Parts: sequence; structure tokens; C-alpha cells
Amino acid sequence: MKKFWLFIVLTSVFLSCSDNNRSNSNPKIPNYSVNAYLNTSLPAYNNLNYISNPVFVSNYGAKGLIVMKTGEGTYTAFDAACPNQPLASCTAMTIDGINAVCSCDKTSYNLFTGQGGQEYPMKQYRVEFSGGVVHVYN
Repeated sequence: MKKFWLFIVLTSVFLSCSDNNRSNSNPKIPNYSVNAYLNTSLPAYNNLNYISNPVFVSNYGAKGLIVMKTGEGTYTAFDAACPNQPLASCTAMTIDGINAVCSCDKTSYNLFTGQGGQEYPMKQYRVEFSGGVVHVYN
């Protein structure tokens, strides 16, 4: 009987764990495969060496990526598609400090959390950092 309860407890713990805090259950943004390697020594990605300096990366995800260093060795990466608008109706979100702004409804989303006070937060991707390279993937 003890083994049964241990199994139940462990199963519930594993099922309740989040998937890296990624907010990917948005029906407005398709699930595109993302596998980007951003070398922070290159001029295009040099801002990723500094906290709170987001970078826009085109040609990934639905409308591009917005990647930002949030702490020592930690980064966030979000799709630049407006999360609460039809995909075809808006251009990629623009960066405004530590926020991303939707071109359609002017909603501002925090790049630390992806939250913007609307129904859906920004679509988030996994990020790993090693040897000066930021790897964004899903």
C-alpha cells in the first residue's frame, strides 16, 4: 500500500511541474520549430551580454524572436507575434525598453515575464546559455 501512495504522490508532482514556465498554449500562434544559436560576441547579438537589453531576431517562430538577458546566465525568449491578435493582422511586436508592444492593439508585454494583462501572454521558448552562445529552442 505504501508503494501505491508513493507512486501517486510522485506522479502528481511530476504532472504538476511546469515546462520551464513556457506559455505555449496560444491558439493564435502556430507551433513553429525554433532552434536558434545566438553568439553574443557578434555585433548583432552583443546586447545580450547586458541585462535588460532585448534583441530582435528575425526568421524564427511566427514573427521573429525577442531575446533578453534577465540575470547572470539567464535569458528569456518570446515570439514577436502579438499573442492576442490574429497572426496575419499585426506586424512583429516592437521593443520598447524592457517591454514588447503589439502593433495592433498597443498592448505592452513585460520581457521578463511575457505578461501583458490580456488573455494570452507572449509565446515563450526555452533558452540555454553556454560559452557565449544563447540557444533558443522548443
